[in-house]
Amino acid sequence: MKQLTLKPGREKSLERRHPWIFSGAVARVQGDPETGDTVAVRSGGGEFLAWAAFSPVSQIRARVWSWLEAEPVDGALLRARLRQALAARAALLSAKDSDALRLVHGESDGLPGVIVDRYGEVVVLQLLSAGAERWRSELADALRELTGCACVYERSDADVRVLEGLTARSGALHGALPAAGVQLREHGLVYGVDVAGGHKTGFYLDQRDNRRRIGELSQGREVLNCFCYTGGFTLNALAGGAASVLSIDSSADALAQAEDNLRRNGLDAAPAEWQDADVFKQLRVLRDQGRSFDLIVLDPPKFAPTAAFAEKAARGYKDINLLALKLLRPGGLLASFSCSGGISAELFQKILAGAALDAGVDASIVGHFAAAADHPVLLSFPEGDYLKGLLLRRA
Repeated sequence: MKQLTLKPGREKSLERRHPWIFSGAVARVQGDPETGDTVAVRSGGGEFLAWAAFSPVSQIRARVWSWLEAEPVDGALLRARLRQALAARAALLSAKDSDALRLVHGESDGLPGVIVDRYGEVVVLQLLSAGAERWRSELADALRELTGCACVYERSDADVRVLEGLTARSGALHGALPAAGVQLREHGLVYGVDVAGGHKTGFYLDQRDNRRRIGELSQGREVLNCFCYTGGFTLNALAGGAASVLSIDSSADALAQAEDNLRRNGLDAAPAEWQDADVFKQLRVLRDQGRSFDLIVLDPPKFAPTAAFAEKAARGYKDINLLALKLLRPGGLLASFSCSGGISAELFQKILAGAALDAGVDASIVGHFAAAADHPVLLSFPEGDYLKGLLLRRA
């Protein structure tokens, strides 16, 4: 039998239902398992602990599929997990709110390394682990059947696949993307989505509720939206009655999509300004120009994929938040986000506190942001709680 035996005493995290087994916890591997194969995980004393997907090159040597010895890991189990995930989302979001949502959120849905997003009649599948890759065909077939969507498209091109020894994959698995392009509806707004080449699976569904909140806060305010991507926060601010919105991103393609989204929603006459620039440099330019704003949104890309990058990431977060606080008018609001799994909520708050101190301003926390409800966080898997945000008011 293909199995993985842990070092004595290293089974405690599994007993607490944490689904990852790191290489340092492994005493020996038997049966010569290949990448993605299912292995039995046993304690140093030989007790069965879990069925897991094996990855010979990753620091996460195995990811748990099941805790039950009598539960075989096969296509039927994956289909059942998919069905459960879809059923759990059924009551989360009404059709009038949006036609796009996350259907599967990896470990939190019992499908480690599997991400599934839906945009209307298009399902996007992202496989981030060796075990998920092993069941690629079965997952794609089940998604087509269970969702009834016309297209299942793969976006398995994230950098983390390199850590699993996997190459990038991208393309249609079933059907084809609509010739007219993909779009989604969300809280009364319409967005074009670049499923084939956009960030993540094409859009940041995790920020759904936070986009609406920014819209509610924007009435009459002059807004600065940094790392604006395709304009989600910008559109909500303008729809919410912002006096003006300046949006900055270093991707010309993203800005072109953002302006197209403005036109889709009849907001092309709105007071919107776009700047194709590096945010770190442009914040200094705005400071030197004497610009100031009533509401600033900082939603940068991932600075720290793991805790090993936390120190370097902390410097980046502090830099942009310090500059933003200097650009913020007294009484103004700063919505600052981190999607870095290597930065905890506690550390993020400390970074912002340091930024305020160095900026010479007093600020208070008046709100918290998190991922939307279709991105659940398993209690035994805190790593799933990657998106965090604070709403600060400058004194």
